[in-house]
Amino acid sequence: MTWPTRSEWLYSLKCYAAAMLALYVALKAGLPRPFWSMMTAYVVANPLAGAVRSKAVYRFGGTFLGAAASVLLVPNLANAPLLLTLALALWVGGCLYISLQDRTPRSYVFMLAGYTAALVSFPSVDQPEQLFDNALARVEEIGIGILCATLVHSLVMPTSLSTPLLGLLERSQGHARTWLADLAARAHRADAEGATLAADRQRLAADITQLRILSTHVPFDTGHLRWTEGALQEMQDRLAGLTPALSAAEDRLQALEEAEGRLAPDVVAVLDALGDWLKLPPPDQAAALPWLQGQLDSLGQDPVLPDWSRALRISLATRLGELLLGWQACGALRAEIDTGLTGAGPVPARRPTVGTRVLHRDPGLALLSAAAAVVAISFCSLVWIQTAWPLGSVAAMMAAIFCSFFAVMDNPVPAISGALKATAWSMPIAALYVLVLLPLAHDFGSLVLFCSPAFLLLGCLAARPATAGLAFPMIMGVAGSLALGDIATLDFPYFFNSNLSLLMGIAVAALVNQLMRTVGSDVVARRLRRAVWRELAAQAGARHGVPDEGRTVRSLDRIGLLAPRIAQTAPQQRDDAARAALRELRVGADIAVLQAQRAAGGAPGARPLLVGIARGFRQWSRHGPSAWPDALRRALDRALLRALKPSAEPQPALVTALVGLRRNLFPQAPLTLGAVTEEPAA
Repeated sequence: MTWPTRSEWLYSLKCYAAAMLALYVALKAGLPRPFWSMMTAYVVANPLAGAVRSKAVYRFGGTFLGAAASVLLVPNLANAPLLLTLALALWVGGCLYISLQDRTPRSYVFMLAGYTAALVSFPSVDQPEQLFDNALARVEEIGIGILCATLVHSLVMPTSLSTPLLGLLERSQGHARTWLADLAARAHRADAEGATLAADRQRLAADITQLRILSTHVPFDTGHLRWTEGALQEMQDRLAGLTPALSAAEDRLQALEEAEGRLAPDVVAVLDALGDWLKLPPPDQAAALPWLQGQLDSLGQDPVLPDWSRALRISLATRLGELLLGWQACGALRAEIDTGLTGAGPVPARRPTVGTRVLHRDPGLALLSAAAAVVAISFCSLVWIQTAWPLGSVAAMMAAIFCSFFAVMDNPVPAISGALKATAWSMPIAALYVLVLLPLAHDFGSLVLFCSPAFLLLGCLAARPATAGLAFPMIMGVAGSLALGDIATLDFPYFFNSNLSLLMGIAVAALVNQLMRTVGSDVVARRLRRAVWRELAAQAGARHGVPDEGRTVRSLDRIGLLAPRIAQTAPQQRDDAARAALRELRVGADIAVLQAQRAAGGAPGARPLLVGIARGFRQWSRHGPSAWPDALRRALDRALLRALKPSAEPQPALVTALVGLRRNLFPQAPLTLGAVTEEPAA
């Protein structure tokens, strides 16, 4: 523990100012539970102003939707308490399931819609005639907190997204450039295939996913960054497109070494030219690009080369050409972004280059999380109904909140248990406020003075990543104790019963998740791999239409998700898993090219290949990896020989895709394309 920094004090002061402003407005408006406004101001707080504004929009939308659901459900089912609690539990579970299908901040709308219905409905079950007034009051209280937090964080020394987002963008470019430079230096470095490249592969994939999630807040930023949204999206797409090309070029160099014993002089000359080109400043790179492209085009033109060596050179030249064009596009986009940040004018709108931006989804785990929420809420509601506990509804509310908050984790139990401990530690502070200090506060000024020590200190700790997991639940514990009851009912019996019920709800959420929801990182890693195989099978098996290009984004996202889940395994096993994930990313890119060539009529015999690949990956998704049939390898060889015939029209894209599939599906295949018998084209 160190003394809070200036930025931490500033963040804490802004949070406290927003909370007190919200409390003042709610008190002046005569709302029954004004501390809801205060707590909401802390819930939507974030060090970045753009994140506060986006979270505010999503939170208000979720609050309104949840309140509307309460107004529809409670009056119609008030005479059947068991049916009502089941309907509310199913609503929370259904909203949680939908929210887990979107891993961006937008998911907050549905998650909040779920547990807001619980917050509004459960206290009104025994007084359904007051439901509309209670729902309206909650929306007003939460809306005031949202508005005050947005105003304070947007107007008082706002922190723009520019610094963290552009820093992440710079880091992603750096990792891509390092990977490319290591490829260029491969002929002169014995360790080019070592741990450095392996680390760069995983870091680049993780950076791209973080960029996509963080850039969701860009339209809400307070600075000029929002004018660059289109260029930022396209640059993320370009960086995503570099990854399979980088990985494929690395693989082709390894294949050439295996086939020829070393990198031949013509390949070394091209790599040296690439290394020299990377050292040039951007303007000189653009001028030298045609010359370097000519060097690449010369690879694979020697007719005396063996077929497999020639195919590998053509594939390497194609992938390096894609890298050069992609790198140049990234540089141009970065220049546009820098221009937009100066406020010179909006950057022209751009279209995405890799299709949809849907990240990885796991419907099975989402359904399990939703089921755990339904069971926890139902259990707390059953105890509440059977015991006629006046404040038993608080337990059901807390079960809904904590099952929702931590549902994205593989194992939410440690986080929920930590929140339970922090909430318990906050109880003495909450008791001091509820039972001693609030009765002594005779005006708003004294209330602000009394609340400042605890909330300002906890706010500083909440701004610090190492202590946020403890400080934020303590803030919610203190503010929640104030918000749970009407101002006129804040006495010791009410405080004791409400907080006992609150702790019970959190404990039930932890217990139910321990029994139903906890999965190991190895299980999640296997599910990630199987999702890739199912998607590859569907992509290869598609007979009509354009393949889903968003697969590149999802594949990179899965690589980023896989990395922390295999971090505790042995180094060799960890690197093998990372290589396999990149290999499957390359297979998807090659399948997309083969599908496009088949649709254009330039790949006779492609259909049986695609059917065989689809069948194999479908088998993998059901029973795990197994050896590919040698008949598929022979079919790939025949297709490659047809494409390499001297009389055939040059098709570098087709040759590149076929070489990639042969390398990725049959890494131990013979190092030559043996004489094979032609088969009729399908």
